Amino acid sequence: MTQTNGIQTEQPKRAATVHPSAEVADSVQLGAGTRIWHQVQIRERVQIGSDCIVGKNVYIDSGVVVGNNVKIQNNALLYHGATIEDGVFIGPQVCLTNDRIPRAITPDGQLKTDDDWVVGETKIRYGASLGAGSVILPGISIGRFAMVAAGAVVTHDVPDYGLVVGVPARRIGYVCACGEKLQPGESGWYCATCDQVYQIEE
Repeated sequence: MTQTNGIQTEQPKRAATVHPSAEVADSVQLGAGTRIWHQVQIRERVQIGSDCIVGKNVYIDSGVVVGNNVKIQNNALLYHGATIEDGVFIGPQVCLTNDRIPRAITPDGQLKTDDDWVVGETKIRYGASLGAGSVILPGISIGRFAMVAAGAVVTHDVPDYGLVVGVPARRIGYVCACGEKLQPGESGWYCATCDQVYQIEE
């Protein structure tokens, strides 16, 4: 909405932009202002909200849901079963997996089909950040504004504002919505950068 000489007018909706080298299935839904960069592949029935950035060489599998204002950096892999809420940051080469017991064949040597395994659903909650090269196992929930360190392998749910590092990932503290590490205090967990205080149940 803009105002000129006291008159409010609606801004035209910005179309999504897709680089010519990207492969985007016809059934994909892209929100206004979303940008799809070089050599991205987006499979069938994917939904991506408004004002997202999908970096070079990203792969988004069928049925994945991505909210608004999400940044997905180069070479990230998002497999079927993933739901990404608004405001999430997904770093370069992050992998959201969906098969807890991966096998190419059944015990009798037959190539597995879609009926031979169960998709593990992964949820990345509002405002969370996944550092470069981190791996999220199937069925995991990453909490609101949580921070996963670069290279971490996440095998358990991460709480809201949780900071996890390592292989396997372990919680070493909490972070503020601004991203800075919180410090314990008498009245709660405190951010020295923006003066926010959080009440976090452990």
